[in-house]
This record gives sequence, C-alpha cells and structure tokens, in this order.
Amino acid sequence: MSEHSRLRWKCRRGMRELDLLLGDFLERGYADLDAAGREGFERLLEYPDAVLLEWLMGRIRPGDRDVARLVEQIRSATAG
Repeated sequence: MSEHSRLRWKCRRGMRELDLLLGDFLERGYADLDAAGREGFERLLEYPDAVLLEWLMGRIRPGDRDVARLVEQIRSATAG
C-alpha cells in the first residue's frame, strides 16, 4: 500500500464531515507540509472523531500549539 493510500485510509472516519475535511486536506494541502507537518498530520489522525470535529469546526482550540497550527491549515485549505 502506498503512503498516500495509507493516509487516505486513515482519513476515513466514522463521520462523513471528517472524511471530507481530512480527505480534501490530504489532496490539497498535505504535499505542502514539511516533514514535521506531515508527522503532525499523522498524529492528528490518531485523535478521536469527536475531538477532531470540535477542532475542525472551530468550536474548541487545541491546547498544543503545533496541533492548533495544523488544524488552522486544514480549515484554511478546505474552506470554500
């Protein structure tokens, strides 16, 4: 399985909204991340769906600055 396919699979979640947000970011913004950002994205995918949804909808801000920065990148890349 290629790296892209593996990440695409990890972007599939229990909520359709997350599938769309994370999958769109994988296609639109992931390639622009540096190595640390790519590692951060993989760590982000380990969080529970409910937490990810709150972050990505902007309801709650992650306490970790690196995670917060990545969440903002995802939100910006997938907006409109």
